Amino acid sequence: MQERFIARIAAELNVPASKVAATAKLLAEGGTVPFIARYRKEATGSLDEVAITAVRDRMTQLVELEQRREAIEKSLVERNLLTDSLKASIAGADTLSALEDLYAPFRPKRRTRATIAKEAGLEPLADQLFGQQATVDPQAAAAPFVNAEKQVADVTAALAGARDILAERFSDDATARAKLRELYWSSATVRSKVLTGKEAEGAKFKDYFDWTEPVSKIPSHRLLAIRRGEEEGFLLMRITPPEEDGIAILENLFVKARGTPGAEQVRLAAVDCYKRLVGFAIEAEVRIEAKKRADTEAIRVFAENIRELLLAPALGQKNVLALDPGFRTGCKTVVLDRQGKLLHHDVVYATAGGAMQLREAAEIIRGLFAKFSVEAIAIGNGTASRETEQFVKALKLPSSIPVVLVNESGASIYSASEVAREEFPNEDVTVRGAVSIGRRLMDPLAELVKLDPKSIGVGQYQHDVDQAALKRGLDDTVISCVNRVGVELNTASKQLLSYVSGLGPALAANIVAHRNENGPFRSRRELLKVARLGPKAFEQCAGFLRIRDAENPLDASAVHPERYELVDRMAHDLGCDLGGLVRDGSLRARIQPEKYVTDAVGLPTLKDILEELAKPGRDPRQKFEVFSFQEGVEKMEDLKPGMKLPGIVTNVTAFGAFVDIGVHQDGLVHVSQLADRFVKDPAEVVKVGQKVYATVTEVDLARKRIALSLKANPQIGAAKEQRTSPGGPRPQGAGPRPGQGPRPSFNPAVGGWNALSDAFDKASGRK
Repeated sequence: MQERFIARIAAELNVPASKVAATAKLLAEGGTVPFIARYRKEATGSLDEVAITAVRDRMTQLVELEQRREAIEKSLVERNLLTDSLKASIAGADTLSALEDLYAPFRPKRRTRATIAKEAGLEPLADQLFGQQATVDPQAAAAPFVNAEKQVADVTAALAGARDILAERFSDDATARAKLRELYWSSATVRSKVLTGKEAEGAKFKDYFDWTEPVSKIPSHRLLAIRRGEEEGFLLMRITPPEEDGIAILENLFVKARGTPGAEQVRLAAVDCYKRLVGFAIEAEVRIEAKKRADTEAIRVFAENIRELLLAPALGQKNVLALDPGFRTGCKTVVLDRQGKLLHHDVVYATAGGAMQLREAAEIIRGLFAKFSVEAIAIGNGTASRETEQFVKALKLPSSIPVVLVNESGASIYSASEVAREEFPNEDVTVRGAVSIGRRLMDPLAELVKLDPKSIGVGQYQHDVDQAALKRGLDDTVISCVNRVGVELNTASKQLLSYVSGLGPALAANIVAHRNENGPFRSRRELLKVARLGPKAFEQCAGFLRIRDAENPLDASAVHPERYELVDRMAHDLGCDLGGLVRDGSLRARIQPEKYVTDAVGLPTLKDILEELAKPGRDPRQKFEVFSFQEGVEKMEDLKPGMKLPGIVTNVTAFGAFVDIGVHQDGLVHVSQLADRFVKDPAEVVKVGQKVYATVTEVDLARKRIALSLKANPQIGAAKEQRTSPGGPRPQGAGPRPGQGPRPSFNPAVGGWNALSDAFDKASGRK
């Protein structure tokens, strides 16, 4: 089946068909995206992960389309409805919408007004009217169909029934639906109104109490916000084009003999069709498709933020003292060794209490520092973080010891999770949370993979988007990051190992069990001794696993075991061993890659091998740098418009970015304030984790809102428009949670288009 789609995917993605075919073949054989991108460049023509993922996803979509095509054909065959012409049309349908339009007239329906009219024997009358012959008088033609037993009381009822049949026929017409769909996407507007009496309760959606915007241009965050308001029972949303344009499309298609009595009946049927049937149906389609598009954009933004967070610089293997700050309950304090193992935990009262408690806390910290040779201090950035930071810095510890505020989003979720209970069955949630803070400093990637990405707090409307699509997008991102960095085989958790190419949770657990039972792996080849880890899984995972200080230096690199023999040959040709080849750059400089090109190994792979030999197992993440907030600015009351402060970007959304400036409340940099030039996509300018200098333009203590600017010369005090602009400044989800309010009781399926219009007018106070 897949061969049929190669040319189409190649054209859509603007990629040579040969590359698409090779990629599809590797995927069908069980290849993962990271493996294919890294180790099969000759086959794919060096396609990157983005292109390979696009091929994979489009292939899946087309397979699903083909499966739907087969299901429709089977249904039609079983009911003896499949003609040669219909079969040809179905075979030629290249989108799901086109396919469903063809199937619409034959889809089993509930009992409708048209069904009732057909049961009353009015279909011949409908055919006569549709003929629109000048000699046909509708009144006279309808008279023979009056039948009290069939509940056709008079000529008027007969004509109404015939029009119902025509209206449904027009609604099922594939050409009509296609033209109306095009009209909606080109001309429809999204309109939202507040439901009557919900103004106060739904004040958080005030921006959308009377909102209008073209559906083709509405940003994802705005559509998702309006939908959330509708879901919670505060707003009513419509997506409609000018009504006269929709009716005109149907009239032009079906009214063929204007001026005749029959044509007027057909025109009335077309108007009824649009208002009662097809208009509502296409609006429902557009709502679904607009939601999908908004979801795609929101998931893209979320995935980009997660990528930046996972690839944040790592401090590396250090003895770390970590504190989870608190006022009344004290600071949970733990000490971790260089592998992240918990050595000690305690509670110190460093931010509250009397002088005696402060002296005792200082003595405890100094004692732990000396006993465990602490090399770095991590402090969670939540409540009391700045006060705890002040306390630690006042201890006059060596200046070489970095004191780092660590983003603790999701740490509480980790501490109560099954993963944390498995790691620390005898410790309470406070200890687990502090451990997570310390480990995040050492290696953010290794620790954050233990969390559901949605709980990390860098998304936008993540609770509103399609959850299956969100999971796929985030899983792809996490897998990409893990395999890009590489994983230390002998220390990695099973959660981290599960994201390695070709593994998954079951094989990851088997690796950890084998490691616990037999000791550390001495070579990559020993992976083949792991239960259920066969040659295919080994092929996919081996290049992404590292063994530090292995006998074979290549086991600590990204060189795949399938190329060890090639590297051995390079060393032999130079008259040295592998160790010498890795250590001596002058030897590597003598290698002529062209000498080693074969049918299976080309210059792209040889270039990767030589780069890896120069820096075996190199970490692609940036070098860790200590960041400090402005001293003396620790709470919102300390802020004054005009201040220029260091900050860290914590979230990037479609409408701007949130920045932590050390006052326990992130500030919003509206998209219009991100640069001295026009910015369409905030991700072009800022990334999660990026260090910036932001100017405070406005402080709203009552609403706990801070407006910031990254412009060189921002206008101080001019942030009101930004603060109230659609999209609203809500970090970590950007708005209220779904499902907390009642849904509107109105059901448009009951009354159709006119009832929907009435409900909309009532909501906006027109009725």
